Amino acid sequence: MSMFERPEFNENGVKLVSEENSDMMMDIKIFRMKKGDSLDLEDAKDETAILLTEGKVTYAWEDRKEQASRKNVFEEPPYCLHMSKGKKAKITADEDSEIIVQKTENERDFATKFYTPAENKIELMGATQWEGTAKREVLTVFDYQNAPYSNMVIGEVITKAGRWSSYVPHSHRQPEVYYFKFEKPQGFGAAFIGDNVFKSRDGSCIKIPGGLTHPMAAAPGYNMYYCWMIRHLPNDPWTTRDNDPDHVWLLNE
Repeated sequence: MSMFERPEFNENGVKLVSEENSDMMMDIKIFRMKKGDSLDLEDAKDETAILLTEGKVTYAWEDRKEQASRKNVFEEPPYCLHMSKGKKAKITADEDSEIIVQKTENERDFATKFYTPAENKIELMGATQWEGTAKREVLTVFDYQNAPYSNMVIGEVITKAGRWSSYVPHSHRQPEVYYFKFEKPQGFGAAFIGDNVFKSRDGSCIKIPGGLTHPMAAAPGYNMYYCWMIRHLPNDPWTTRDNDPDHVWLLNE
């Protein structure tokens, strides 16, 4: 398994980030939609999350329609539709847009939930520690705490230019995928996975096997975003971080 990739969009505007039959256990795709495009989503065995990163779309499911607009990931929080297997949704682009679609197998049936910016709480972390060098904004759309019926977690992090995130270095048994965007297309950062270091760039992704630490850094001048997606393991959901013992002392600084 390659831990770092910068996949391209195909001729249909689809970027494959992760496959469900891989170690990540999730099917993750990015869709670039032109105004007027529509996407029908339904899966007999997978739950699905559909997160808007930018643009304006109409979500339609069951007997409900909601229009969602997002200027970009750095200025406005997300909308996200989360539905169980066997449910249908149609996404229509009211202007050029981009969405992330995350899926994984889940035998449970649950009520469809539409998450809006008003209920997405942004946590400012690291602002008062280590001279602000790990200042970042963390937003969790859903996890085990508010969606214990799900086999997935999805959230977002904005790492301020020249700062670190996913810090202190930590790991967990569950696999995780990060999808990166930079406020400027030439932006870059560093992604540490265990003892390996990769150059994160706009549109790149990393795949983090369970048990490896994964701190991130953004280059000075370049604000960095990543959508983080975790797959719960059977009878072992992600609920906490295992901080690297070598760096736990930092939490007392």
